[in-house]
Amino acid sequence: MSRIWYDTEFYEDGSTINLISIGMVAEDGRELYLINQDLRWTGFTDNDFLRDEVAPHLPITPYRLGSGFIWDTGHPDFTRVMPKCDIAREVEHFILSTPRPSLWAYYSSYDHVALAQLFGRMVDMPKGIPWRTNDIAQERERLGDPELPKMTSGEHHALADARWNRQADEFLQHYAVHGREIPVAK
Repeated sequence: MSRIWYDTEFYEDGSTINLISIGMVAEDGRELYLINQDLRWTGFTDNDFLRDEVAPHLPITPYRLGSGFIWDTGHPDFTRVMPKCDIAREVEHFILSTPRPSLWAYYSSYDHVALAQLFGRMVDMPKGIPWRTNDIAQERERLGDPELPKMTSGEHHALADARWNRQADEFLQHYAVHGREIPVAK
């Protein structure tokens, strides 16, 4: 199995999970970071967490009048903004370019739903894309809750979080084999 670590940022209202961005890191070093052009901004600015923690990483600027955001076409990540249907195609290619893909995320439940919804219903996911995501938090708990490496920057940026997921998972893999914590590079 070849691991793919990923993270999504999303807006959820209790009945819908709206993808904001997705970051993926493959075991072979490939990376993918995409931002949903079709994001519904309704309610986004009313959510303190999204406004304060997620929005600063996105190629958006606040409206000068009123509430909401507009795309910042000069931002370096603006080239990663695309319609959700194109994100689905890119994610499918990324995952299926990985031999025997195994998906991993930290607190992965909503991430997997956001991933599946790129394709519609879960049963509409393309053949070869796993129907589950392994949970790094669950693996940490299984191993006795060792302290994970600290994330130094970029928290709530989907690609930075996916990179940290890889670091945390590799730490846990090593921990599982050696049965003790190892020093973490700072």
